Amino acid sequence: MNADPVVMEHFPSLLTPGQSAALVDRIERHLDAEGFGLWAAEVPGVAPFIGFVGLQRVAFEAPFTPAVEVGWRLDAAHWGRGYATEAALACLDVGFGPTGLDEIVSMTTPGNLRSQRVMERIGMRRDSDGDFDHPRIAEGHPLRRHVLYRLTLSAPRRRA
Repeated sequence: MNADPVVMEHFPSLLTPGQSAALVDRIERHLDAEGFGLWAAEVPGVAPFIGFVGLQRVAFEAPFTPAVEVGWRLDAAHWGRGYATEAALACLDVGFGPTGLDEIVSMTTPGNLRSQRVMERIGMRRDSDGDFDHPRIAEGHPLRRHVLYRLTLSAPRRRA
């Protein structure tokens, strides 16, 4: 999935198998340290693994940090079926419930309209004043600019 150009269109580069393994290690360390993180997503009876979805602390400095982000990455074969929306809503329940967060953010490139639609479907609102240049993407790179979405505990959100 991390080597699929369609899935990774809005990321600066594809990941090698070694980079994917390192990502899994980081995900596991985050889960151990925080008690929440990115979880493997499956569709029972359809596919044992379709990608990942979850909550993670934003690991870089930006005007909106510290923050926790809801995010997802699904295999393209499973796009357009509501899985990202359903899973993201479950993550919001964890974040605003037992995790005790007051706000959750999400971010992507301006061209990633699919993810922006998921953000809007789960009740997030664009914070255009919070749009930023991603500090881990080189200056001049076409994917450096990111849009920021926010959702607070008190804001209404959609239910699956």
